[in-house]
Amino acid sequence: MKSCKILGYNLPKGTMVLVNAWAIVRDPRYWEDSEEFKPERFESGTINFRGTDFEYIPFGAERRMWPGVAFAESTMEIVLAALLYHFDWSSLVG
Repeated sequence: MKSCKILGYNLPKGTMVLVNAWAIVRDPRYWEDSEEFKPERFESGTINFRGTDFEYIPFGAERRMWPGVAFAESTMEIVLAALLYHFDWSSLVG
């Protein structure tokens, strides 16, 4: 929209800036054991993935979020129901 300066770098109008989401979500300053897959980090349920909480940064946030999120939300119930119906879960419980 207009020329600006970010972190000491002059960016002329029209410059394309690419954000390295992979590096952001693996930054040890913000994530304990940032290289480990730990889905329990999100168990608290306090993250609003449709807002400005950027914990889900690979999927974006606000206006620029992943367009498939509405589809994923709507199909989650169907996928879960299919899994429950087609597998014998009692054999896994022991």
